[in-house]
Amino acid sequence: MVSPLMTVITFAATLGSGLMAGLFFVFSAFMMTALSKLGASQGIAAMQSVNVTILNPLFLIVFMGTAVLSLVTAVAAIWNWSADGSGWLLAGSLLYLVGILAVTMLFNVPLNDALAAVDPASGEGAALWERYLDVWVKWNHVRTVSGLCALAAFIMALR
Repeated sequence: MVSPLMTVITFAATLGSGLMAGLFFVFSAFMMTALSKLGASQGIAAMQSVNVTILNPLFLIVFMGTAVLSLVTAVAAIWNWSADGSGWLLAGSLLYLVGILAVTMLFNVPLNDALAAVDPASGEGAALWERYLDVWVKWNHVRTVSGLCALAAFIMALR
């Protein structure tokens, strides 16, 4: 039997995964294409602003809070492996932790840091922007799909 507390934690992880999937979807579906049409210097300046602005308490609560909830649900799933939905719970947790948190930290953040350090009007900036648009967006697609799959797995765990 799943405790009411674990149901609330799983529900919150479900909402967090959905919010993050939606955010990443926006960037994959149109935001990065729109920025790419601005030209390198304007696109870089806009993305630099986005990368600074996004680091706010609300975003961090959802992003990191869902990671903490995913850790809790992963431990609970392993601890109560015979309970209904434990496989879905573990899958949702791992999809979030690996497909969103780890991908963000290992791939997207280093690219954001490199972009933050470049002069938007420089030739170096233009070259970095081309690479950024290619590589960052591919990893963002991974985060989008991982978020949607985590959302689906958490929903299945709750049913």
